[in-house]
Amino acid sequence: MSASGSEDASDPLTAARARSGLTCPACGSSHVAQVLGDNGGVSYVCTSCGHGWS
Repeated sequence: MSASGSEDASDPLTAARARSGLTCPACGSSHVAQVLGDNGGVSYVCTSCGHGWS
């Protein structure tokens, strides 16, 4: 498989991040994961620096 084939596989995720507009307030990275809290609330965690917020 070519390098472009592996890049194509990540395009839907990249597009979803771009649409969500989420960036880490600490480092500015767009590598943000949405997680569920203990009481059912939604929080976010930056997968680059580890900063968490809700």
